[in-house]
Amino acid sequence: MKKTVSIILVILMHISLVAVIGFDKQISNIGKKDILSFGLGVTSSYGSAKDAADDADGEGEVIVNIAAVLLDYEGKIVECQLDCADSKVQFTKDGKVNETGEFLTKSELGDNYGMVAWGGAVAEWYSQADAFEKVCQGKTLEEVKALVAEGNKGTREVINAGCTIAIADFVNSLEEAVKNATESKATLDGKLNLGVVTSAAKTDAAGDENGSVEISTTVVAAAVDAEGKVSVAATDCVSAKIIFDKSGEFLTDTTSQINSKKQLGDGYGMSQFGQDLNGDGTVKEWYEQVKLFDISLAGKNSTEISALAIESGYASDELQTAGCTIHIGDMIKAAIKAATV
Repeated sequence: MKKTVSIILVILMHISLVAVIGFDKQISNIGKKDILSFGLGVTSSYGSAKDAADDADGEGEVIVNIAAVLLDYEGKIVECQLDCADSKVQFTKDGKVNETGEFLTKSELGDNYGMVAWGGAVAEWYSQADAFEKVCQGKTLEEVKALVAEGNKGTREVINAGCTIAIADFVNSLEEAVKNATESKATLDGKLNLGVVTSAAKTDAAGDENGSVEISTTVVAAAVDAEGKVSVAATDCVSAKIIFDKSGEFLTDTTSQINSKKQLGDGYGMSQFGQDLNGDGTVKEWYEQVKLFDISLAGKNSTEISALAIESGYASDELQTAGCTIHIGDMIKAAIKAATV
């Protein structure tokens, strides 16, 4: 009898302890249930690479997959936005760069991306990306990673939702976004947006010098409130070079890893080699300067954001004094896109 009573007491004590732990957990979550974490992630790689020939131009491609995410206090995805900047450049047999035209992301291309017309797909790229975004809602990162099946395509749940394309790149960029996510002032009644601007700096091959095209993709993710003002923002940039010689031979090592400027961190080298435009004897690293830019976006709408840059493309005096002395022309363009609702 005493043994039975002892066992019952132990069980009751265990139940009480579990209840206390559960109550403490509930208490710790009070005030956090309405807080959303916000993050931006990019993953990049080289795509097609071919030499120029007598009957065809050479080509190089840089692919930047982008994800923005809002997470609840349990780490579940409340909302995510996905896009891809797939930028190609061509060059001739004599090492001259062709005109590039305007670079648009796959989402911006919309129906003109041609997946349905030329690939026989069930839906256009932006529609399939949107379907995958909806599947991710309410899931943790680990649950999203489990959606990748054979051939990097999605599981039956993903396919049935209307996303039949490969999703591995989506998941990789989402993983980066979740890793970078921090508590924010984003709200459930707002909207999560991406703004992307890609530009190219071109140099023809001449003499003993190789030709190159540096493709720079600037990304701004923003959570915008119901009044159209930015609650929180994050900016990053990927710069990668396509290199070729005067005979049109492709030279870039496409197996090399492409890191964004934020991912490079102190290794980007701006504080060591940058120009002291502010005159105080110091130059902040790129990620430090862009953090100041992100802070300056908070509370502003798209019109107010445009006023942050002066005509030269550098930041306003106030922002430069704070330490953001880099050229922000493409950052402003991307931020305006991200703040437009």
